[in-house]
Amino acid sequence: MIDSLMLSAARITTLAAGQILTNASGFFFRREGRLFLVTSRHVVLDEPSGHQPDSLQIELHTDASNLASTVSFSIPLYDGDQHLWRQGMDGAGEIDVAVIELDQAALPNNGAYQAFTPQHLLQPDEDIEIGSALLVVGFPLGFQDTLHRMPVARQAGLASSFGLRVQGLGYFLTDGRTHRGISGAPVVKRASGNGELPWHLLGIHSTRLLGNRDEDQDEALGLNCTWYADILMTLTE
Repeated sequence: MIDSLMLSAARITTLAAGQILTNASGFFFRREGRLFLVTSRHVVLDEPSGHQPDSLQIELHTDASNLASTVSFSIPLYDGDQHLWRQGMDGAGEIDVAVIELDQAALPNNGAYQAFTPQHLLQPDEDIEIGSALLVVGFPLGFQDTLHRMPVARQAGLASSFGLRVQGLGYFLTDGRTHRGISGAPVVKRASGNGELPWHLLGIHSTRLLGNRDEDQDEALGLNCTWYADILMTLTE
C-alpha cells in the first residue's frame, strides 16, 4: 500500500513562454471545499535572481491502482498584470510561502491525490520535542521515481524550539540534507491514529541556511529554514 503522504506532494515545473525554467516542490491544502497548491514564494517570483515564470506545471496521478498513470496540469500565474498567487507578510517582512487556488472543475475526476487540511496543523496544546524526527517530502534536484512519478521523503530533525521565531522571523530550523528543487515541500511529523493522512503539517521548507561560513574551509551547516504552516490559515481565508 502506498503511504497517503506520498500523494500529498506535487512536482512543480516553472515555465516562461513555454520554456522550462526550474523544478520545485509543493503540496495540496484543502479548506472549506477549496483546493490550493502550496509552495515557496521564490518559486513563483524571485526578484534578486530575475526568476519570473508565467505558469506552473504539475503532474497528477489519475489511477490509485496504477501510479504510472499521470496527467500534466498547467496553472497560470498571472491574469494580465495581476498575479494569481497569494503571499504572506508579518511584522518582520515577507514570508517565503505562496498559495494558488486550483480550478477543481479542470482537474481529472479520478485524480489520486491527498490534501492537508486545517485539522493537520499542530494544535496549541500539542508540543514537539527538540530533535523530533521529521520528514521533508518533495523532489530534490527534480529527482523522482520516473515510472510512478513519486516524491522522496528526506529525514530531518527539529533543530530549534518549535514555536520560537528564529531571528524574529516566521520560521523554525530543521537539521537535514536538502537540495535545490525541494523548496516548497511539506515538513511533517507522524501523528497518532490511522486516519486518511495521519501526519501533522508543521511547515513549508524554504531554503538551506548558509550562515557565515568560509566556503573553502567550512562544511555546509545542514540547517534549513521552514516557515510555520499556520500561515496557510491566513493565505486561504
